[in-house]
Amino acid sequence: MAIKAIEVRSGAGVASGNGLDIHGLDPSQSVHWNLSPAQLYEEALHRGEGELAHMGGFSANTVPHTGRSPNDKYTVRDATTEEDVDWGKVNVPISQAHFEVLRADVVAYLNARELFVRDARAGEDPEAGINVRVVTPSAWHNLFAYNMFLRPSKEELATMYPDFTILHAPGLDAKPARHGTRSTTFVVVNFAAREVLVGGTRYAGEIKKSVFSVLNFLLPGKGILPMHCSANVGPDDDVALFFGLSGTGKTTLSADPDRGLIGDDEHGWGDDGVFNFEGGCYAKVINLSPEAEPEIFQATQMFGTILENVSLDPDDRAIEFSSDRITENTRASYPIHYIPNAVLPGRGSHPRNVIFLTCDAFGVLPPIAVLTPEQAMYHFLSGYTAKVAGTERGVTEPKAAFSSCFGAPFLPRHPGVYAKMLGEKIKEHDARVWLVNTGWSGGGYGVGSRIKLAHTRAMVGAALAGTLDGVETREDPRFGLRIPVAVPNVPDTLLTPRDTWENGAAYDRAAEKLAEMFRENFEQYADQVSEEVKNAGPR
Repeated sequence: MAIKAIEVRSGAGVASGNGLDIHGLDPSQSVHWNLSPAQLYEEALHRGEGELAHMGGFSANTVPHTGRSPNDKYTVRDATTEEDVDWGKVNVPISQAHFEVLRADVVAYLNARELFVRDARAGEDPEAGINVRVVTPSAWHNLFAYNMFLRPSKEELATMYPDFTILHAPGLDAKPARHGTRSTTFVVVNFAAREVLVGGTRYAGEIKKSVFSVLNFLLPGKGILPMHCSANVGPDDDVALFFGLSGTGKTTLSADPDRGLIGDDEHGWGDDGVFNFEGGCYAKVINLSPEAEPEIFQATQMFGTILENVSLDPDDRAIEFSSDRITENTRASYPIHYIPNAVLPGRGSHPRNVIFLTCDAFGVLPPIAVLTPEQAMYHFLSGYTAKVAGTERGVTEPKAAFSSCFGAPFLPRHPGVYAKMLGEKIKEHDARVWLVNTGWSGGGYGVGSRIKLAHTRAMVGAALAGTLDGVETREDPRFGLRIPVAVPNVPDTLLTPRDTWENGAAYDRAAEKLAEMFRENFEQYADQVSEEVKNAGPR
């Protein structure tokens, strides 16, 4: 099918014989290929997709969807996926027939609109990475793809062919009865067709996370562990990984001015070391300050950065970082080279340290503990953090959240596959594993206080520097965690959680409550792990 004789505006190379006709698209409006950020700014502002913020960022609003829609994510169930996908609440199946109907409606939606095409790459490893094409009617979403994925050269673009294609239809609502979806929002992955359909939401994170899910399915078959983590490297080539759910400090702690940033969110660990999947950062910026996070703050003040659902002062359009008027999940998307100490290309050696971050709002877990390989697998499978209820009226207690491998929504395969690979790599490369609590101390949320970022940074810094190697530890009697008795520049009393509570009995009750939550959650893995791993949790 040939493309109509319409305007095709190109900002970079386009492979010959590689037009939209290969996707069954026959657009009636203009098509813009691989435009530069400046060109995309012009298009987005002209089309009223957002506004220019003070200092040059592009501000976009995605209400009513200001976060991912995990309950609207589907995988086509066919011979390609039947045996290898862990079907259930996370990986919801959709039929090939429903996919075809939805795809036809997406194609019709795109064909009627002006389109922006982005050819990019996911995965710095030259063998394991994939070429990604994003087709969208939105200029600012195309800029998001430019920021977040790896950016090929003009010469590379001239010969690229997409391995996976995202057909992005943000203004198209699904019809559950017609398309087999739960709601009007949809993120559908078809591994056989090597396509992703995204629609019914303008939230940009769906684009990047859909590709992460794709890599999480493909890479284990190549012996590469895909990981939801940030990574940085010190002057002695000492790579560190930071696993953690949203709000635990993954991006903040990896953006260390004394260490090179490999990446802030998605990585692979293969035979040659670790590599970044992305070419950008997608930082949560609620309450961001230049004092606490200077590198990230500076990136938000730069041309090309997307400010997603971030409030602006109506008079001068200065960024209001403290405002949650639109959402608490405010985000900034920017190319990774906006961080001064970014490592380019984003690759590093095998990690010396692996850090699991948790924000324990119950005030029970220690601020730092060293884990055995068996404890590492237990806590990796558990993926624990706690969330504060916040805007939910009548809810005053924190809520425990367990997300397998610190990234359950993005794992097509069974969590045990990824945990086994991590355990093997930790042992093979003798990596040290740490559990770091960035949450509360001296009591739970509403009673105690949040552990100071300066203290967390001191503990992480000591662990990475080797200062804590061989230091005396004491064992937590309930969780079995080995806690250093002293860390430079950290009060000794902070290290033992029970000692920070005014009422020891109240701590014991809270600790037992959390321990029981761990036990109940881990029951789903009890028959799939060794006795050593099973017994590595709370007693």
